[in-house]
Amino acid sequence: MRTLFAPWRHPGRLAVAAGLTFTAMVVAPIMFGVTVALLSTAAGLLITFVLALPFAWLLFALSRWFGRFERGRVFAFSGERIADPVPPLVESGRLRRLWERVQSKARWKEIIYHLLHLPVSVLSTALTAGSWGGAVALNLMPAYVRSLPGDSAKFWLFEIHPGPGAWLAAVVGAIGLLVVAPWITVSLARAQVAMARFLLGPTRDAAHAAEVARLQHRRSAAVESAESERRRIERDLHDGAQQRLVALAANLGAAKEKLDRDDGGDVEAGRAMVADAHEEAKAALKEIRDLVRGIHPVILEDRGLDAALSAVVARSPVPVELQVDVAERPPAAVESAAYFVVSEALTNVARHAMATRAQVAIARAGGRLVIEVRDNGAGGADAGRGTGLRGLRDRVDGMGGSMFVISPPGGPTTISVELPCGS
Repeated sequence: MRTLFAPWRHPGRLAVAAGLTFTAMVVAPIMFGVTVALLSTAAGLLITFVLALPFAWLLFALSRWFGRFERGRVFAFSGERIADPVPPLVESGRLRRLWERVQSKARWKEIIYHLLHLPVSVLSTALTAGSWGGAVALNLMPAYVRSLPGDSAKFWLFEIHPGPGAWLAAVVGAIGLLVVAPWITVSLARAQVAMARFLLGPTRDAAHAAEVARLQHRRSAAVESAESERRRIERDLHDGAQQRLVALAANLGAAKEKLDRDDGGDVEAGRAMVADAHEEAKAALKEIRDLVRGIHPVILEDRGLDAALSAVVARSPVPVELQVDVAERPPAAVESAAYFVVSEALTNVARHAMATRAQVAIARAGGRLVIEVRDNGAGGADAGRGTGLRGLRDRVDGMGGSMFVISPPGGPTTISVELPCGS
């Protein structure tokens, strides 16, 4: 019995299923008409080729928009998110890009969906409306059968008269209302979702290939980020602390020779060289501490993002407004990534943006840590050109996050990063 009356356990879902079917009858004729018109026109003008090109381009462009709309409509009514299987265009010329569209199986599947959508929608709407309307009509038969011509209702080979026949029809109508019509509504909605999933979504093999490619990209980004960090540490050690330590050893050796001579002038010179070596040792120690802080600052581990980034903001030559709204601390790896994202972004602001102020906002929204860095500089930042932004993107990709850079010429520049941190 629970299975028999399952659609009624969630009346909202039943209404949503009906909404999916009936809204299809609004959009399907438009998509079908536009697709058929453009497809037939492009095919008819194909012999001239040049005249067919704008219609072919418009066919694929509108079909693409219709596909996005349908994925959104299906998600709104069924809650099923259908991934977009159409890969981004990679060719540069217009004709090459059009030929790339023609060769795309996913785009042709979208066109097929728009052509099949109308007959499927008509059939689904007719069956859904007919099942509910017929059930209601049968259920109310005893009330109005006497007002019909001849005091009878004719259904194909059946004829219902007042009395037991009308009450039997009412029982059949009740069964239709309680069982048949709900199941027809839900089943037809599921069939439409399945058709959308098959024609508008990726195939199983394509989904697996996309997942493998995504994981490979994430792994490559993590490796590249680690390699870039290793090169930075090596460069800082070689150009900074190592040079100072070499100079320190040379100064101490020279000072030892002068002190061993036990001559007044040499002793004074040796003492001066020891004092210089002492200053050099302190400078080398400071550089090593800065380098260690750049690898993983202790304050970040002890007191969290707010305190660690407050220290970064205090050292920034550009005035920065910091806002951190993270009630529950994210995992250490996510905190470290967020720290370095903000640090590198503010370094880029100071070096290249020509900005007079910047803003940093960090908030935790469910299972995501959202970071936004803005400045009022000259703009024109491109993650594809600069090594700093490319390193940031590699670090974010390696964490499975996403990064967006909005930087029109003239500014302002906004860097938005989302990092997964669990729920």
